[in-house]
Amino acid sequence: MAAPILLRSLFSSSRKFSPTSPLTPSRFFSKLNHFTRAFSSASSAATAPTSSAASLDPSHLRNVAVIAHVDHGKTTLMDRLLRQCGADIPHERAMDSISLERERGITISSKVTSITWKENELNMVDTPGHADFGGEVERVVGMVEGAILVVDAGEGPLAQTKFVLAKALKYGLRPILLMNKVDRPSVTVETCNEVESLVFDLFANLGATEEQLDFPVLYASAKEGWASTTFTKDPPAEAKNMSQLLDAIVSHVLPPNASIDAPFQMLVSMMERDFYLGRILTGRVYSGVVRVGDRVHGLRNNDSVAEKIEDGKVVKVMKKKGTVMIPVDCAGAGDIISIAGLATPSIGHTVSTVEVMSVLPTVVLDPPTISMTFGVNDSPLAGRDGTHLTGGRIGDRLMAEAETNLAINVLPGISESFEVQGRGELQLGILIENMRREGFELSVSPPKVMYKTENGQKLEPVEEVTIEVNDEHVGLVMEALSHRRAEVTDMGPVSGTVGRTRLSLTCPSRGLVGYRSVFSTDTRGTGFMHCAFSAYEKYRGPLGNVRKGVLVSMGYGTITAHALMSLEARGTLFVSPGMETYDGMIVGEHSKDTDLDINPVRAKALTNVRAASKDENVKLTPPRLITLEEAIGYVASDELIEVTPKSIRLRKKYLDVNKRKTMSRRPRE
Repeated sequence: MAAPILLRSLFSSSRKFSPTSPLTPSRFFSKLNHFTRAFSSASSAATAPTSSAASLDPSHLRNVAVIAHVDHGKTTLMDRLLRQCGADIPHERAMDSISLERERGITISSKVTSITWKENELNMVDTPGHADFGGEVERVVGMVEGAILVVDAGEGPLAQTKFVLAKALKYGLRPILLMNKVDRPSVTVETCNEVESLVFDLFANLGATEEQLDFPVLYASAKEGWASTTFTKDPPAEAKNMSQLLDAIVSHVLPPNASIDAPFQMLVSMMERDFYLGRILTGRVYSGVVRVGDRVHGLRNNDSVAEKIEDGKVVKVMKKKGTVMIPVDCAGAGDIISIAGLATPSIGHTVSTVEVMSVLPTVVLDPPTISMTFGVNDSPLAGRDGTHLTGGRIGDRLMAEAETNLAINVLPGISESFEVQGRGELQLGILIENMRREGFELSVSPPKVMYKTENGQKLEPVEEVTIEVNDEHVGLVMEALSHRRAEVTDMGPVSGTVGRTRLSLTCPSRGLVGYRSVFSTDTRGTGFMHCAFSAYEKYRGPLGNVRKGVLVSMGYGTITAHALMSLEARGTLFVSPGMETYDGMIVGEHSKDTDLDINPVRAKALTNVRAASKDENVKLTPPRLITLEEAIGYVASDELIEVTPKSIRLRKKYLDVNKRKTMSRRPRE
């Protein structure tokens, strides 16, 4: 039928040529080639939905999240699974696509990819393990039916293992326990059995169902690239792969319970921006089929009533295969996809066909526990490094962050300042670091804990802390944490290791702010500490003496070696000769508990005595250079952090010394 139509259209178009441009043989054949291409593309377009519809069966899908404590091997495991299924891995930890993730070795945001295994398509979600990024875990666990719980066979379940596992069990996911790093010399069968029983107890304490408690156990070395259903340290060469783990996913995790025949509905769980396509919405298709060109609209819940946000058309349907995003013709219920074409809907909103006016249930996130105030940098050295300086630009950037990261709340404050609420100092520190790399200059207040009041009683967030240190450092750590209102819940030796002690404590969040750097110094870098939010509990009273006073500059200009030589005995310096300073800038830590005003720009008095290279003999102790994370935990309530693309400076909130003295007489909160 199509051939006569093609020829008819070909010769009918030839009548449109004017007498001065007759239909020559070359024109005829070029026209014929043009219509042949058009005909073949039209034919393929007509058959594409039919061929794709055959692959939309939800029974061939498995949606799985990979959850674990920090540094237990999630992202390395994802690398091996991708490579096993034929994906091209450009570098190690391929799922860590953000530069800060690769630099720090942690996963900050959740990522979705899909791999094909024995006629099944596995949608894998790599999640962060740090409790500060728990919002990333909460918003994606609703997209999957199963979870791979990765546990270090040497360390066992830790504080954040409990945190991420509680989220997974709450949504009814079927877990698979994967004992990672079993190739370590210290790991034995007895160790693995002990860890397995600890994990089982953890499941039971978190209220797991009978079905969830019946979890399969696998043993793996993600670094070496193999997984086994039985304990081994060196499997045979033909079994050194991830096949047994992939088979366990297919057999243990249930396929999505979804209907292709129902109208299309999708809940948005992730969002990103593309220079050409605009807003790209990623989520799970809960029902129906979506095709390129379909008319859809965005909906949100407004006081239990579905409110339409925007009408539009699906411009592109995409799916992550390995590390590459590829376009697809259509996608069906149960699949995790990305669509482009709508500019207004964001995370938590529903995208559906135009005849559907019901909203899908959204994930309830835990409330933020800590807040910081971001404002314009008003120091005398402002404007030298950055390109985004105004309160409006800072506000726009923070609002854009809050739109893509639901665990952060942004509230406008007074005089071009913004209160940013989050889960922890690491989460907010990552945001500040990203902003300074983008050219922002800002001043940041110290973190403040968000209290609650119930039945007239003041409540504060309390965290569960797991600490492992050498025996000789236990007393030092216990003394420091006692000043921070911590309470020990358990203490004992570390199994399989001589001379190590593990402590379990509960500590107020405000007491842990800034303690990580102190802990590293006290334990000489040999201890590790992990924290996770536990609950709101009764206020435990004011903290003890957790910090000394500071050395405050009362001069403006370039710091001199001559001045620092006489100031070294006063405390620990944060600056070196040649740096710029100003009135009210913090240049060091005082050796006593009080603040001290000093003049670090004092130059040597001129005399009529001439001596060659007399000043070059000054030898100073190297300064303590404060990083952003240390600064967030170090500053007191009357101090600020000045953040620029090139510098991190500490300063007093009030630069004038007389104003500081006046404000210091006021009662503190």
